[in-house]
Amino acid sequence: MAALSACTGQRGCKYGLWLGLVVFVARFFGVLGIICYCDGHCPDGKQNGTCELRPGGYCFSAVEEVWDSELREYVPEWSFGCLPPAESGFMQCKGNQVPHYLDKSIICCNHTALCNKDLFPEITYKSRPTMETDTRMVIASGAPLIILVVALSAALVIVVIAVGIMYHKCRKKERDPCLVQSQGTLKDLIDQSSGSGSGLPLLVQQTIAKQLAMSQCVGKGRYGEVWLARWRGGEKVAVKVFFTLEEASWFRETEIYQTVLMRHDNILGFIAADIKGTGSWTQMLLITDYHDRGSLHDYLQTTVLDHQALLTICSSIASGIAHLHTEIFGTQGKPAIAHRDIKSRNILVKRNGECAIADFGLAVRYFSESGDIDIAPNTRVGTRRYMAPEVLDETLNTSSFDAFKMADMYSVGLVFWEACRRCVTGGKNSMVEPYALPYHDVVPNDPDFEDMRLVVCVKRLRPVIPTRWDNDAVLYALSKMMSECWHPNPPVRLTALRVKKTLSKLHIDNISIKIV
Repeated sequence: MAALSACTGQRGCKYGLWLGLVVFVARFFGVLGIICYCDGHCPDGKQNGTCELRPGGYCFSAVEEVWDSELREYVPEWSFGCLPPAESGFMQCKGNQVPHYLDKSIICCNHTALCNKDLFPEITYKSRPTMETDTRMVIASGAPLIILVVALSAALVIVVIAVGIMYHKCRKKERDPCLVQSQGTLKDLIDQSSGSGSGLPLLVQQTIAKQLAMSQCVGKGRYGEVWLARWRGGEKVAVKVFFTLEEASWFRETEIYQTVLMRHDNILGFIAADIKGTGSWTQMLLITDYHDRGSLHDYLQTTVLDHQALLTICSSIASGIAHLHTEIFGTQGKPAIAHRDIKSRNILVKRNGECAIADFGLAVRYFSESGDIDIAPNTRVGTRRYMAPEVLDETLNTSSFDAFKMADMYSVGLVFWEACRRCVTGGKNSMVEPYALPYHDVVPNDPDFEDMRLVVCVKRLRPVIPTRWDNDAVLYALSKMMSECWHPNPPVRLTALRVKKTLSKLHIDNISIKIV
């Protein structure tokens, strides 16, 4: 009434009174908005009070079950407030028609101010979950994640098992690789190779080298040692272990053995080559066929020969040297090869009485198409006792491959002399010389270059031919042959092929005489 009394005039006061009344009615009936009761959803974070409903909005009263940890059960919880006039507000008013995980209900109104204050919706219980049910439902809601974790764990276990199996197989392959079949012999492997005559593939060679068990040392030399070994615990092989300083010899011998079409009955059978080491030491291995009779040098010291055995030894040596010296033409041809270190210690005796040429650490190759002579850069020299005169006096023409072949034939003549001394003659009054090295009676056990040059080049001495050989047809023929092989003039010496053919005829004639 103070406001009315403050009016300046009766007309003005009436106008202000009507304006206030219109505003009150408009606000009460929704012309300008309705006042809603709020509790839990009040603006500005108020605990309870009122909120102003915008035109088209709704007052609501809602109830929801919540878990009371003290009572250990679900209890209803009411909330009041205003909903916006947009479509989202209307949809929330219909929320009680949609199933919920926890039961809830809502009632909306907008017909009068504070219309929601006395509204208390009831919950229609579909199910009242317990704590155990709730726990199961929580677990069920996380089932996809659990399945994913289990699947990933299972996959990880499978991968680990697969890797373990593969690792085990790889370790087994190192001990027993699949490259070499569990059945069969080394001969089978070589026969099944490419057929080029150059030996097994490199990977198979390394595989074989890992499957060897060293047994005993059977020989030593300047290059290293020779060991008897067993492949897979059974088949015997010879393993030549080179000293570290002899790497050039190992490399050269391996290179020669792997030459195409190198394999021959009278060339030591090459199996594999490999280098083994741990960083602090290195072993260079050359694996070949094993012949238990040993070298010709050792064999002749304990064995007396008849004509048949002598001719077999000499013929097989000549056959092996002829194969080396001969160049084979073709798509996969073989170059001519000169040995350069022929001696009785480098010739092995096989069980059938034939011989096999070994030790190619000093060998040279000749390629006729290019005219090149492949001489390995090796500081090692041949055996002085068996060196040809032109080698001792340094007149060998290194640009001529024929010169190397003729030097080989000089050494072959000396080896024949060693074998012939052990051939028995005379029938009942049999005679045979003890084994001896060439020039054993004129030079010391380990002669130097000057000793040999003086005897061979200056004095022109040759091994003594016993007089009994003149009375034996075979030994007489061989003595003539070896004399031509060690002739001081290289071009006069017999070739390996000529010696091979002569011995073959002599061998046949000797058999014919025995048959008659």
